[in-house]
Amino acid sequence: MNKWMEKHVLPIAVKLSNNVVLKSMRDGFLIITPLIIVTSIFLLLGNFPIPHWEEFWTGVFGKGWIDWFTAVSNAVFSFTGMLSSLAVAYAYAKNRGVDAIQGAIVALVSFFILTPTTMVVGKKTISAVNTTFVGPNGIFLGLVIAFVSVEVYRFAVKRHWEIKMPDGVPPAVTASFSALIPSACVILVFFFVRLIFTFTSFGTAYQFIYSILQAPLKDVGNSLPSVLLYNTLSSLLWFFGINGPAVVNSVWSPIFFVLTQDNLHAFQQHQVLPHIYTQQFIDMFTTFGGGGSTLSLLIVILFFCKSKRMRELAKLALVPGIFGINEPIIFGLPVVLNPVIAVPFIITPVLNTLIAGLCFTWGWIPYTNGVNLPWTTPIGFSGWLTTGSWRGVVLQFILLILGCLIYYPFAKVQDQQYLESELEAQQA
Repeated sequence: MNKWMEKHVLPIAVKLSNNVVLKSMRDGFLIITPLIIVTSIFLLLGNFPIPHWEEFWTGVFGKGWIDWFTAVSNAVFSFTGMLSSLAVAYAYAKNRGVDAIQGAIVALVSFFILTPTTMVVGKKTISAVNTTFVGPNGIFLGLVIAFVSVEVYRFAVKRHWEIKMPDGVPPAVTASFSALIPSACVILVFFFVRLIFTFTSFGTAYQFIYSILQAPLKDVGNSLPSVLLYNTLSSLLWFFGINGPAVVNSVWSPIFFVLTQDNLHAFQQHQVLPHIYTQQFIDMFTTFGGGGSTLSLLIVILFFCKSKRMRELAKLALVPGIFGINEPIIFGLPVVLNPVIAVPFIITPVLNTLIAGLCFTWGWIPYTNGVNLPWTTPIGFSGWLTTGSWRGVVLQFILLILGCLIYYPFAKVQDQQYLESELEAQQA
């Protein structure tokens, strides 16, 4: 089985992790992640999951206090499509060997060229940009724009379609004129794209991408089988020493990002949350202590194992594990290429996903609110803050205990093996 995986699965995983398009999407989303996390804190403070929180602070600061925090959160969440396009274009241009700043700028301009600039208010048509087009629903269009605009720009640069300045001209001026024709090519392409879509039934490129690509992918990604496959592949790749989420997020991250933003928008508007399988569901309800849900394994080792090697490792790895960092246990136990621990390492996140998915589906737990907590948020706090309910906390601890029961027999087998090797070393 291991040989078959190494021959057929690992090459695919390596290709995915090195694919320039998928790598650029991952890197681009990482660029805007700090902004999302910071502004999520402001959103959380404005909607903290404590009864009468809003009423209390209204009595202190007056009715408009929540607008202070909403202004900060909207500065990012209402423009995630545009920001995604800008960040991914920057990463893609950098990975493709062209000026990253210029690549990001032409993508941004191209995004606005395709963005509808009129709105119907009552019976009047006014000039305005609806945040629907630049927010979560514009993410997939933003990604397409990022890749196409950078490729067109690169096409022109590689063919030296540029205005060359004489020696002695300041470098900034030379760079500006060198980018003039490639930038013009990009703008011209997207001008014609916008023109073409005005003659179609879609009307805009946004509506075309949303109908053909984004909506179907959201439906596929927002399903239990999709998340089960996600966690299975993540754990399987970790077994071979490959950072599983880093690979599979290249495919799933844009989908989970959109689903999360949909829930966040609904949460801001005090509407019904539409999706179960958001990034918060993945991070906070399927893996505790990192990939493989190894916090359960650490607990089992500390309470039930006798091997000095395992116990000392668990003591060192416990604090990082509480905050979702589990490289010490993955490479120190190890989990990598360890057939004994591989079974519960793969099974535990899958069962967590299945049970949590059913609990959310049956309405036992409120859906996650889309507030992007750091993935290092400890168990308990994360369940409460992402669902606003004590039931989210209870579910987390039930799954943690279940993970301990799954890991226990396998950890004891490993413990016995290490005990025997330690005894042999003492007798030698």
